Amino acid sequence: MQSAAAAMLPDGKRLHLHHGPIDLIVEAFGADPTHAYQRAHDRFSTVLDELVAELETLREPVDSKQVFSGAIAGRMQMSASQFLPQFITPMACVAGAVADTILAVLVDGQSFSKAYVNNGGDVAFFVNAGEQIEAAVAAEFPAGITIGAHTPYRGIATSGWRGRSYSLGIADSVSVVAKNAAMADAAATLIANHVDLPNHPGITRTPAQDLSPDSDLGARPVTTDVGPLTADETAQALDRGTEYAQMLVETGKIGAAILTLNHQSRQTGDQFKTLEQQARPHA
Repeated sequence: MQSAAAAMLPDGKRLHLHHGPIDLIVEAFGADPTHAYQRAHDRFSTVLDELVAELETLREPVDSKQVFSGAIAGRMQMSASQFLPQFITPMACVAGAVADTILAVLVDGQSFSKAYVNNGGDVAFFVNAGEQIEAAVAAEFPAGITIGAHTPYRGIATSGWRGRSYSLGIADSVSVVAKNAAMADAAATLIANHVDLPNHPGITRTPAQDLSPDSDLGARPVTTDVGPLTADETAQALDRGTEYAQMLVETGKIGAAILTLNHQSRQTGDQFKTLEQQARPHA
């Protein structure tokens, strides 16, 4: 396997880190990031080997008593275990956990005003006192969120059956904000699983292991196609996901979620705003 690669993007501000299936965009503001970018690259170069060493156990249903050697694996397990007794493996939050880990190395001991690590849409944020970051999210309507120093949220993630990972549900997308990217990643996965119409004849499902023999979902049927749905069926599926998402908001596991399917949307929590609302001056 090739070693981890690092390159500055043409704008000269953002660092691109790539290794196997992992692809990160890193950016820091307010101070010279040269040395921090090098530290981020050095840590990133160890990530894939660290995960592969414990991959077999990471693909198993989460066990809160399991002890992992790697720091990222431990972060994955800790985040995923917050959602028990739902079926979940630590792999449900691997992208978010990697983003959180690289961000922590990036900002350690630095005087940045703000920074982020974007791992394929799962993003970890750092915001210093008095600062904020405006972030857009995938939704049926243009939406975004303000990550501010005064808010407890530092992670955004998106999941759905059309995404890069398999889904047990039929959501086109579910975007979540939580205290870190790993928690947001796990929650987005589970909420997307709940947006569903079990046994609907227009939904095509295939055992995950038939698509990828090493999938952490094993024989569980994942969505491969969603046929035409009526407006009522779409609403029913979204209601199922929204009910679960609302429970996560009420128990403090997430700050908010936006769920979309067939041009319908649901939102729970009040953190996400339309881009028009974000641009509107505060009274």
